[in-house]
Amino acid sequence: MTHLHAPLAVPCRSTPTAASWRWRPVALALVLGASGLMTGCAPLILGGVMGGSMVVASDRRTPGTQVEDQTIELKAGARVRDVMGEREGVSAVSYNRVVLLVGNAPSEADKAAVEQAVSRIPNVRSVVNELSAQGVNFTSGFNDSVLTSKVKATLFDAKDLQVSAFKVVSNRGVVYLMGRVTEREANRAAALTRSISGVQKVVRVFEIVTDAELIEMQPGRAPGTAPAPG
Repeated sequence: MTHLHAPLAVPCRSTPTAASWRWRPVALALVLGASGLMTGCAPLILGGVMGGSMVVASDRRTPGTQVEDQTIELKAGARVRDVMGEREGVSAVSYNRVVLLVGNAPSEADKAAVEQAVSRIPNVRSVVNELSAQGVNFTSGFNDSVLTSKVKATLFDAKDLQVSAFKVVSNRGVVYLMGRVTEREANRAAALTRSISGVQKVVRVFEIVTDAELIEMQPGRAPGTAPAPG
């Protein structure tokens, strides 16, 4: 499995037509209400029926790993406060025990200190440090929340992607995509995200898996067994 951490600069594209953002109320509510979709501890049943069947969003992490990620995020928050104190402006997001740091660090020394503190948390495999030394901008934070919702809604609408496979984090117009996905899914999600108005750059923090590994992740399937016949 390969981790892709290199930032991918993306030019802004034209604003989508109004029709393209007229999401169905139910679908939009499901996505906007599922900010915890990427961090929940158990498969999440979304309250809606599509084509006569219940929509089920399942996480590709094991339940144990999901709990570990939540624990890591709580501990990372405490480590950040220890380092930054009242200057705190850092968010730590963990997916499959890889921690993404975004936000503001007043200096390179603070940036390095936060990374070192978080990297020492038990079970953390690696840290992707995307901290900047820019000042806090609350308007930007609000815009980033809207941008994250747009990205999730776009991934939700894609018929060839499973939205629950992705964790979306936005900071100052930069969108970070995390998840255990195939190369095709990674490329597709990045392309869709690039097409959204307001996205300045896309950073891929994916754990790339093979198609065979993806089959092994299917809920309810015992390791090493063949997929059920269609």
